[in-house]
Amino acid sequence: MGSIDRQQSTPQLMNRLRMRQVALLLAIDELGTLSSAAERLGLTQPAATKMLGELEQALGQKLFDRVGRGLQRNAAGERVTGFFRSIRGSMEALAQELEVLHQGGGGRLAVGSIMAASPGRLTRALLQLKAEFPLLALEVAVDTSDRLLAQLREGVLEMVIGRKAAVPGVACSFQPIEDEELAVIAGNEHPLARRRSLEFGALLDYPWILQPQGSPMRDLIEHEFRHHDAELPRGLVETGSILTTINLVRSSPMLGVIPQAVAAQHAQHGMLSVLRYKFRNSLDAYGSLVPRDRPLSAPAARFLELLHAKS
Repeated sequence: MGSIDRQQSTPQLMNRLRMRQVALLLAIDELGTLSSAAERLGLTQPAATKMLGELEQALGQKLFDRVGRGLQRNAAGERVTGFFRSIRGSMEALAQELEVLHQGGGGRLAVGSIMAASPGRLTRALLQLKAEFPLLALEVAVDTSDRLLAQLREGVLEMVIGRKAAVPGVACSFQPIEDEELAVIAGNEHPLARRRSLEFGALLDYPWILQPQGSPMRDLIEHEFRHHDAELPRGLVETGSILTTINLVRSSPMLGVIPQAVAAQHAQHGMLSVLRYKFRNSLDAYGSLVPRDRPLSAPAARFLELLHAKS
């Protein structure tokens, strides 16, 4: 590859890039081979090879290393692919906005949220937004922060209520809402349900339901066990589903851990008991995550205002 000025200005780079090249790299990322990507885009393999070379020339970086007969994405390729996913997300958002204008309808807003935000602030903001935009179609995806941010990157979601997570190709502005406290829950007939105070040791006599390893909630719980020089109980049930956790504790002597806001709402309706044990730490604050590289629609901008408004 010839010598290229690597300190290109943004206008220069935009003039050199073509959307077809973006589509090619994303197809390689999804399908795994240049030949499959070429077939999807209706290109011959020599034409796809030439297009990839032109893309690398435009960027001034090799994006792949040759391994045997195949190609393996290098560090530059990883970064460029992440940013190209963001470009695709922006184009998805643009297509949706144009479709709304074409139809002359009320529009659509898709947001993602972790479970902790659902019982209070998220519900209030959605109801207020619906009152102001009665024809607006709303979609709310509930999942973990990392999975939601991946959907944000792809343009499936317009914003996320969650915690900051390291997801390639996602550059977001974060505005905190509140810390997320955890609660130990049990069925209403559980032997520990009516105790006015609990030592950690009393919790070890029962089986537990925990989130999968690697989740922020699981890490915090394991830290609590280590603080008390205790090992995790044997025979764990592991699930990321709060609903499954609630159903299991209601029908067994097992203990579970869920966000305090969710636990309090279910306890208020007599569906479970919140045990009188307080974790030493809270999870990092959750808040709104908005992509920096594309503008919000009018409903999304208003939703953001309502979400952060003091009740």
